[in-house]
Amino acid sequence: MSVVLNQGAEKHPITFCYQVNGSCPRTVHPLGIQGAIYLACAAGVLITVLGNLFVVFAVSYFKALHTPTNFLLLSLALADMFLRLLVLPLSTVRSVESCWFFGGFFCRLHTYLDTLFCLTSIFHLCFISIDRHCAICEPLLYPSKVTVRVALRYILAGWGVPAAYTAFLLYADVVERGLSQWLEEMPCVGSCQLLFNKFWGWLNFPMFFFPCLIMISLYVKIFVVASRQAQQINSLSKSLAGAAKRERKAAKTLGIAVGVYLLCWLPFTIDTMVDSLLNFITPPLVFNVFIWLAYFNSACNPIIYVFSYRWFRKALKLILSREIFSLRTPTVDLYQE
Repeated sequence: MSVVLNQGAEKHPITFCYQVNGSCPRTVHPLGIQGAIYLACAAGVLITVLGNLFVVFAVSYFKALHTPTNFLLLSLALADMFLRLLVLPLSTVRSVESCWFFGGFFCRLHTYLDTLFCLTSIFHLCFISIDRHCAICEPLLYPSKVTVRVALRYILAGWGVPAAYTAFLLYADVVERGLSQWLEEMPCVGSCQLLFNKFWGWLNFPMFFFPCLIMISLYVKIFVVASRQAQQINSLSKSLAGAAKRERKAAKTLGIAVGVYLLCWLPFTIDTMVDSLLNFITPPLVFNVFIWLAYFNSACNPIIYVFSYRWFRKALKLILSREIFSLRTPTVDLYQE
């Protein structure tokens, strides 16, 4: 449905999401631009899914990669992959059309999955920081302290806590009743906002802030200890020196991943909180830029691994070659220089 507003000699057609009173206005792009946006988003989803799928397959297939740290990376890759597969296609339509066409049930489910996968990512990065802290700062205790069983507990917590927290916020009536004075009515028909209101950003802030604070604190300590170890490395035996160097490189790589995560998510998180205090003055285009910058993080980790991990590049080479069909390939030592 569209109407025409006369302003002087110009006519500005306004298109709405639905042909009902109170419908949200719909953004109409030229067909070529609209098609280009959808193609770019589809390509981004495909590349990200393939990159994270490779991480999942490599860690699962190669026995040398069956370590606590890598199992955490595998679970993180699953969260990023599911975000791209299950959330971003509908988010793309909402961003391009500025309308939600999929009904209330899928609006709530989409919001649940979006929040779940994003919180799961930050929880996993926090647990990986704890793992790296123990590996660098307590290297002798690390093998007995951080086992595969401990990593599996981290993974269960990394999925279970966000799942329960998000389900409580979105599906428990007690939350909406208790915060009724803070909740605003849906501004128009065709939006998908749910609890995205004046209180939503502040409800989610602790789930973002405290894991980030833990990660930053741990990595500051990690790099202080790693610098001290670098000065002492000449006094170690060759094998111990190689192991220490490998652990420090892993810590550096994962520190980069944490830094990229913060850069991608801080603008959206800060805007959500500040915007709620200023009665939602952020222009839709700026808000979309912030949220897609946050989504972009799910594509970053495989790229970081390719440029930082030698074992990742070796695994990629083996998977893309016919050697993957050899019975000896799963037992290849990818860490061997």
